[in-house]
Amino acid sequence: MDFNYHTHTYHCHHASGTPEEYVQRAVSGGIRFMGFSEHAPFMGADGRESLYRLPMSEIGVYADEVRGLAEKYGNDMEIRLGLEMEYYPGSFSQMLGTAVQAGMEYLILGQHFLEDESQAPESTAGETASAKRLRTYVSRVTEAVKSGCFTYIAHPDIFRFCGEPALYLEEMRRICVASREYGVPLEINFLGLRDGRHYPNEAFWQLAGEEKAPVTFGFDAHAAQDAFDGESLKKAEALAQKYHLQVIGRPPLRALPAAAARRL
Repeated sequence: MDFNYHTHTYHCHHASGTPEEYVQRAVSGGIRFMGFSEHAPFMGADGRESLYRLPMSEIGVYADEVRGLAEKYGNDMEIRLGLEMEYYPGSFSQMLGTAVQAGMEYLILGQHFLEDESQAPESTAGETASAKRLRTYVSRVTEAVKSGCFTYIAHPDIFRFCGEPALYLEEMRRICVASREYGVPLEINFLGLRDGRHYPNEAFWQLAGEEKAPVTFGFDAHAAQDAFDGESLKKAEALAQKYHLQVIGRPPLRALPAAAARRL
């Protein structure tokens, strides 16, 4: 594996290490294609910002730092500038426009909440038996896929459903079908593997194999040492083999629509 487009640093305020420390670790592990994907800025109508995101005031600093590293390490690897972003129907145009104006080169979808943080939402990683919440999660993800703005879906199996298993399979299959039909890969998330989280969820990946959805890998690094993670790679490859997943390797980056900036 010589790529990783899922990287967080101190800029998101819940990870550690500078971008250059991540680059140095990645180079030492043989990574040749790297992307930074801090959590996209979001500001509510009251002016408050989430504490786990890249602040709006830092987006320019973040962009300049990554661009500088891309030039400095250009002989060693290709470095791209991106964001991990949720799909909130009422706020997506604004968030997308901010990303375009800041010169972001790609987005990955990470649906950590169903509603934007100004509404004090529950995390999608919190255990729930709510069929309504499950359906809303799936709808958010499939709508994001259809937008054509996202390179891939990070941890698509993050939703922690403890209700009827048949309903989980029925709804999550919709994500796998959308992934296949629109060519937007599903990520096996290495943070979940490293930390022993509830994802990767094997029931989901069995569906992905059945639907022949495209699959990629992402380190989801939150510390410099995780900018290369060979142990989790072995586990991800075993999972892919078990469920006959359609692993595509390095995903093609989807350019952001320039029209988004003009709408602001």
